[in-house]
Amino acid sequence: MTETLLLVLVVVTALAFDFTNGFHDTGNAMATSIATRALKPKTAVLLSAVLNMVGAFLSLSVAATIAKGLVDANVITLEVVFAGLVGGIVWNLVTWLLGLPSSSSHALVGGVVGSVLAAVGTSGVIWSGLVAKVLVPALIAPVVAICVAATGTWLVARLTRGLPQDLTSRGFRWGQVGSASLVSLAHGTNDAQKSMGIILLALIAGGAVPADSSVPFWVILACAFFMALGTYLGGWRIIRTLGKGLVEIDTRQGMSAETSSAAVIMLSSYFGFSLSTTHVATGSIMGSGVGMPGANVRWGLAGRMVAAWGLTLPAAGIVGALCFWMQHGVGGFAGSLLVVALLLFVSLGMWFASRRKPVDHTNVNEAWDEDKAVGLEPVAATTGVAGPAHVAPVESDGHASPVSAVIGVGATHGTRSNA
Repeated sequence: MTETLLLVLVVVTALAFDFTNGFHDTGNAMATSIATRALKPKTAVLLSAVLNMVGAFLSLSVAATIAKGLVDANVITLEVVFAGLVGGIVWNLVTWLLGLPSSSSHALVGGVVGSVLAAVGTSGVIWSGLVAKVLVPALIAPVVAICVAATGTWLVARLTRGLPQDLTSRGFRWGQVGSASLVSLAHGTNDAQKSMGIILLALIAGGAVPADSSVPFWVILACAFFMALGTYLGGWRIIRTLGKGLVEIDTRQGMSAETSSAAVIMLSSYFGFSLSTTHVATGSIMGSGVGMPGANVRWGLAGRMVAAWGLTLPAAGIVGALCFWMQHGVGGFAGSLLVVALLLFVSLGMWFASRRKPVDHTNVNEAWDEDKAVGLEPVAATTGVAGPAHVAPVESDGHASPVSAVIGVGATHGTRSNA
């Protein structure tokens, strides 16, 4: 009976992670379309939610990678899977609060690997799979996305040079609707699969399905639904950072960035790579700034994002390991319930913290003034360097945010008062 309850708890937690993945990654598909006003904010997230759900049914290659390519299924227990999921959720919430577009995929992988290391040591991790399927794509994907988006943006800028701005803006807005839709579909084919793989791991560990089982249909449906639900609620803080923070983007850049993202994500899904759609989307947006003559890229902010990417795997891994040790120390189902209680406490704390400076569909497109708010120098052009990156964001009471001081970026937007 206890084993069954724990299996149910793991499945529910996996769906909770899928939900956070949805609102954390909405900006990957829709940030530029919202920033250029090609789509209204609420319309954009609804469209993204529907297409995310459709995309979840198109491929299972990534689910197989997560379930069988990164850790030894023979040493996996329900406690290990549960602790790993908590590690992924906590890092997703931390980066959402800070408005940082970090990788939900790497948060999940890091949490699971950390809990496996805590449980059985290095022998439980398939290191060759981790390197080939996660680490190498993490290094290559942003670079490829920057190059593809920069090239595409430069070509578009050359082809439309001399045309009336109203004409190009109108035409590329329609193009953005199609390209953003394609990114949402691609996101569903990649990110929704990760929770499917984790639930399959749990079902195998709990003895509910054989070790060679494929993903059951009900798992596909549930993961697709919760991913779509999270997407619809909209990760407005991260949408704001991607749409307004990195580059002041126009419709030509937006369409180029989205098309680049969709192509890279779909290619990775075809080969079963557990790719970070966040890395791809962020790289594409930066590339659109590099490729557009006269555009400004806030390289200081981009550097802090990269720092957060580097922290994702170890940070989520540490949380996953701590959660496993906590479960193991208390013992039994009571240990798992203690971890659930702590997760709920942390989640509520972050939600209340986010209400101090709310970001939603009504103010997501306000002018980006964080550099001025935190005392940074004026933004440099794409060939320059932004001001000091070590200055922590200042909260409304005049004190630096203790969490954002570590990474150096917050989700503030000085024109809105505290709620």
